[in-house]
Amino acid sequence: MQQVSIVLGVIGSDCHAVGNKILERVFAEAGFKVINLGVMVSQEEFIAAAIETGAKAILVSSLYGQAELDCPGFRQRCTEKGLGDIILYVGGRLVIGKHSFRITRKKFEEMGFDRVFAPNCDLEEAVGLLKDDIAHRYGVTVDQDHGG
Repeated sequence: MQQVSIVLGVIGSDCHAVGNKILERVFAEAGFKVINLGVMVSQEEFIAAAIETGAKAILVSSLYGQAELDCPGFRQRCTEKGLGDIILYVGGRLVIGKHSFRITRKKFEEMGFDRVFAPNCDLEEAVGLLKDDIAHRYGVTVDQDHGG
């Protein structure tokens, strides 16, 4: 069974690296082949890496609160590059100020993200959701035996 590749990184001018490394470890241990682009990643870099590696999903994180400026047009750019079906996740502290997460989620879903996660999300739940989403969209099962 082939290992499922995913791309992750921290978007925009955000340089928060600790959470990114945690995500890399958790998803690798769950059986994914993780391509971690690190911090300060542009939409174009995420998309190029996904094309190059045949990734099934792009996981975008942001902690500096500017994701609502960094993420518009992401789904459209994916579609333009032939990745219209790629699974897009975004999570972290996505906006500045106190806002209902329900409103934040709706905003990012309207941008084309499949799932939106709060900064305090359960990572095991996120892993399960990604495995389910990949199985439903691509008919592929993630094999935990390939984990890091």
